[in-house]
Amino acid sequence: MNSTRDIDALIEMMAKLPGLGPRSARRAVLHMIRKRELLLSPLADLMGQVALTARECVVCGNVGTTETCDICLSEKRANGMLCVVEDVADLWAMERASVFKGRYHVLGGTLSALDQVGPEQLRIPKLVDRIETENISEVILALGATVDGQTTAHYIADQLEDRVTLTSLAQGVPVGGELDYLDDGTITAALKARKAL
Repeated sequence: MNSTRDIDALIEMMAKLPGLGPRSARRAVLHMIRKRELLLSPLADLMGQVALTARECVVCGNVGTTETCDICLSEKRANGMLCVVEDVADLWAMERASVFKGRYHVLGGTLSALDQVGPEQLRIPKLVDRIETENISEVILALGATVDGQTTAHYIADQLEDRVTLTSLAQGVPVGGELDYLDDGTITAALKARKAL
């Protein structure tokens, strides 16, 4: 009989999280066990709650606990600007920088012929619908400076040509960089120096 089977399973699950390997997961689990009342029990309760309530916003694709997220519901953010990002982590990075005051559209990935990801697997058709039904005057393409990110940006630009003003993030975003890993100042500079496509 293995007396640490459940603990080993928890370490194994934690090691699957981004940024945690087996050693880091082991340290985190041991720390939580030592602080069971302060950390482990509340964390388990919150994880159970989030598992039940987390959902994708039906409008933009953000993650929250309601059908429509706070950003989409905010009248202050209905200013005609729509920022297109690859995933929720990028949206959260933009929000963390506190520089963009419009609304978002999360694609859910980038186009990739290698991985057989086409426009229909992403939220590109929904983006086109939003442009037609919402009062959008500018679309900011805040996609990573990767090959797939730039391919996706060009595809979207072709789809939205002559419908809205299209801009993209400018200086500060390194080639191959992803928004989630950039500091707030870099995101702010890139958004302020965006350029027309």
